[in-house]
Amino acid sequence: MIAYVEGRLAEIAAATVVVITASGTGYEIFLPAHTLAHLPERGTRVAFYTAFIVREDAQELFGFETWDERQTFMLLISLNKVGARTASAILSTFRPDDLRRIVYDDDPTPLTRVSGIGKKSAQQIFLELKYKLKVEDCPALASPDAAGSPPLGSVLRDALAGLTGLGYSESEVSPVLRQVLHDEPDLDVSGALRAALRQLARMRQGDA
Repeated sequence: MIAYVEGRLAEIAAATVVVITASGTGYEIFLPAHTLAHLPERGTRVAFYTAFIVREDAQELFGFETWDERQTFMLLISLNKVGARTASAILSTFRPDDLRRIVYDDDPTPLTRVSGIGKKSAQQIFLELKYKLKVEDCPALASPDAAGSPPLGSVLRDALAGLTGLGYSESEVSPVLRQVLHDEPDLDVSGALRAALRQLARMRQGDA
């Protein structure tokens, strides 16, 4: 298994890069879209954790910025009907903690944002993912405020969409919404919005 490649960035293509190691060997490596979008200039030294995938018709090397991302890729390809290209597409759309949040929210809908994944496939992937992906590996979800709280599902999602539509940032309002729904889990979307807006107003008054 080729688990790590370090060397000079020689070429950049639409979905892959070529990395030349110190021994002179060149590896073509598939990368997630977010990694490709932030590559340094050619000639720069780079390093990736990798997964070597062998199929009947091809041998492909997939690269990742972090070990967590690489391990999440390996978990994804262990799911039924999820191949390496699909797993790479998922990680091009979501970081590992994004996937943990999807599991925590108990909502497969975001997975349909991945090219080639429809509603039925998203549901199938989600059902397996929720039993294999450890939410507690994400500190934000394993915090005392999140611990023990039930999946918040569509109320959180819709209320979050409403608040971001009003101009709030997700990073600002998500913790507030989670606390509101933790304290009052029976709130509907309108109630959650009103409670969150009251809390945000109090927070801003406190900062004034």
